[in-house]
Amino acid sequence: MQIPAFGLGTFRLKGQQVLDAVSNGLALGYRHVDTAQIYGNEAEVGQAIADSGVPRGELFVTTKIWTDSFAGDKLIPSLKESLRKLRLEQVDLTLIHWPSPGDALPVAEYLGALAEARAQGLTAALGVSNFTIAHLQQAIAAVGAAEIATNQIEIHPFLQNRKVAAFCREHGIHLTAYMPLAYGKVMQEPVIQRIADAHGASPAQVALAWGLQQGYAVIPSSTKRENLAANLKAQALKLSEAEMAEIAKLDRNERIASPDFAPKWD
Repeated sequence: MQIPAFGLGTFRLKGQQVLDAVSNGLALGYRHVDTAQIYGNEAEVGQAIADSGVPRGELFVTTKIWTDSFAGDKLIPSLKESLRKLRLEQVDLTLIHWPSPGDALPVAEYLGALAEARAQGLTAALGVSNFTIAHLQQAIAAVGAAEIATNQIEIHPFLQNRKVAAFCREHGIHLTAYMPLAYGKVMQEPVIQRIADAHGASPAQVALAWGLQQGYAVIPSSTKRENLAANLKAQALKLSEAEMAEIAKLDRNERIASPDFAPKWD
């Protein structure tokens, strides 16, 4: 299963905002939409998809199971509820959103439940998000590396997550980069601005191209149609090895998403 390299993130988008973002995104050519139970916007995402007229077979839809539904008897009912909101019979990819807080539940339990959801046809593929190397090792022991479609983690020029990225590469696990623009911080970075100017591109396009060139899927979000359109053009931008090396030096382990229940990061 191939995850489309360019997706539309919907984190923090609510109500009309997410309806407009997904509707505009689909009209502009996005075909990969990423949501989650905790975002509280699955119903609006589903409405935008239904109203778009885009054939289901052309779309790739991801959702994520929230931590309070990890128990073996809760996961499948929660995914069925997500499908009801999304107005879909099946999602293309379902992720475990975070490792169980404090490792209260073993990885094997909730990944086993997710594998059962796949066996029931509720999701075409399964994966994980915010998993550390230790959690990935447990996931591999539970279901096998080949069954893990992706590990969706925070990756941008200021947090390059190299240890986890190297581990995933070694085990053939694909990576999806969330917050690839570091919440707009890439726009202010002089190195990225200079590279953007050299290409007649925007800093956002440079940051996205940097992720794409490493083989990651990127899922930027935007509420503005012009930014949604501009972000897509990052796919045509090719950075030189020297430019990639310059951006590599910007890593400063600057993590944006680290709630109090987050695992101990690598």
